[in-house]
Amino acid sequence: MSVDVIFKIAAIGILTAVTGQILKKSDRDEMATLTTLAGLVVVLMMVIDMIGRLFDTIKSLFSLY
Repeated sequence: MSVDVIFKIAAIGILTAVTGQILKKSDRDEMATLTTLAGLVVVLMMVIDMIGRLFDTIKSLFSLY
């Protein structure tokens, strides 16, 4: 795992938090919630992809089928 992934997740978190705060200040709470949810889904998809690659690596390491 490289440090780039951690920076990408942190950048998405910061961007989501700032956007959510701006939307909440402008009384658009529903859009702020949707923005936060979208950021969470993006990060979860990244993590799921990394877990899939981990399982593939473990499978190839131990020659499992």
